[in-house]
Amino acid sequence: MPIIGSFGAGSKGGFGRGGGRPYFVQYLVVAGGGGGGANDGAGGGGAGGMRTIASKTFQVTTNKNYTVTVGAGGAGGSPGVKGGDSVLYGDLETISSAGGGKGEVNSNAGGPGGSGGGGGLTWQSTSTAPGGTGNTPPVSPPQGANGGSSGTQGAPNLGTGGAGGGGGPSGSTGGNGTGVTGGTGGNGTASTITGSSVTYAGGGGGGGMGPGPTYGPGGSGGGGRGGTGPGGFAPDINGTDGLGGGGGGRDGGGGSGGDGVVIIRRVTADSATASGGSETTDGSDTIHTFTTSGTYTG
Repeated sequence: MPIIGSFGAGSKGGFGRGGGRPYFVQYLVVAGGGGGGANDGAGGGGAGGMRTIASKTFQVTTNKNYTVTVGAGGAGGSPGVKGGDSVLYGDLETISSAGGGKGEVNSNAGGPGGSGGGGGLTWQSTSTAPGGTGNTPPVSPPQGANGGSSGTQGAPNLGTGGAGGGGGPSGSTGGNGTGVTGGTGGNGTASTITGSSVTYAGGGGGGGMGPGPTYGPGGSGGGGRGGTGPGGFAPDINGTDGLGGGGGGRDGGGGSGGDGVVIIRRVTADSATASGGSETTDGSDTIHTFTTSGTYTG
């Protein structure tokens, strides 16, 4: 008797039993943002990696189930926590976006990830901590940018933390900490996959540092809803809508990175059985948006 289907790949790649007709979709896969560091002059979290295609060229098959994994944002801490990976399985390939790098503290380099986390600064430090390396592991086009470096010196010389990098193929590197101000989070990348332009994957801003009780302001979050680094004892601000790294903090915990998001866009007429995520329409297309892990049925 012949073997029907491929059982090992059925739950992920969609090669299970049942047959069907292949068709093509467009995708956007954004990973969870990294958590910001929690200390004086902490680095902001890097944005989750962002991978997308401009047209419907990703193959799926009617009546098949495809696993969609949405990475969680990393928690803020000392240091922050790397964001979770987001993954989309298809017939011929798997698309994986890496979680954003952690924001660091205590003169450590920012963490690597989809976008790198910002370097952290130690009180009275006289050295610079570099930002984390983005686009880690490497893909083409790149999924994110590098994190920014910390300031040169800690208090009483008014050094600051770095910032996380931006996400996506056109994202920008996180700003360096300068003067009394935390570095700005790197800008994210705009996409129109939902029918309107939305910027995804902004880096978190670095936390400010300076001789208390007055502290320099934190860096602003990058475009794409990166969290803002606080100035002084202000609360840390998280990445929002699953689209950014957490802001660098001080004394109370850095901001958390936002959770990831996976979006699939298809021609509505290609499959009457397709389902999964939150469904909207734009002209002749249907858009499936996943903000938590689930299953796309072709």
